[in-house]
Amino acid sequence: MNYETLATAETIKKTSDVLAGRGIEAIVVNNRAEALLKVTSLIEKGASVMNGSSRTLEEIGFVDYLKSGNHGWKNLHEEILKEKDPARQAVLRKQAVLSDYYLGSVHAVAETGQLVIASNSGSQLPHIVFTSPNVIFVVGTHKITPNLDAALARVREYVLPLEDRRMKDVGMGGSAISKLLIFEREQAFMGRKVWVIFVREKLGF
Repeated sequence: MNYETLATAETIKKTSDVLAGRGIEAIVVNNRAEALLKVTSLIEKGASVMNGSSRTLEEIGFVDYLKSGNHGWKNLHEEILKEKDPARQAVLRKQAVLSDYYLGSVHAVAETGQLVIASNSGSQLPHIVFTSPNVIFVVGTHKITPNLDAALARVREYVLPLEDRRMKDVGMGGSAISKLLIFEREQAFMGRKVWVIFVREKLGF
């Protein structure tokens, strides 16, 4: 299966409608520049922001924008990295799960409405499943698959080998799927907001 082909307009519309029925708002943009503009428009000044490691966020320019400080947000990731005491840094990482906004991507989106996220450490999962009241996923439309089985296959057959190679290339020991999240829906009673920004470009794995 080709996991790099962008989804058709019909598939994007169908998937967006299904996500809406599961409490997830889908927004469609044409390119990475539009994606960055949309992300920045969703986050109010003064909000605390945490982001996961994401090639997609790097590719749309969000990581550089966050580092620039020209946004008026509280950059929790930066605060963690600035702290050199390991014990204090560990505390800041745990406190960061209470961020007002969490940003990242997903590894697959099934047309049937499930978001699939694989993780080695699991550090981003608390934000996604419970603690952050606002979650923004930026997703290239090549990540849309026909169903959940195909989404899981995409993670194992395509994403993991690429991420494993990337980690080894930067001198790390490789990667693994230690935790695998299937995000089925966001219930209204939770009072949270979850967005998927679909980008009509190949971004990330």
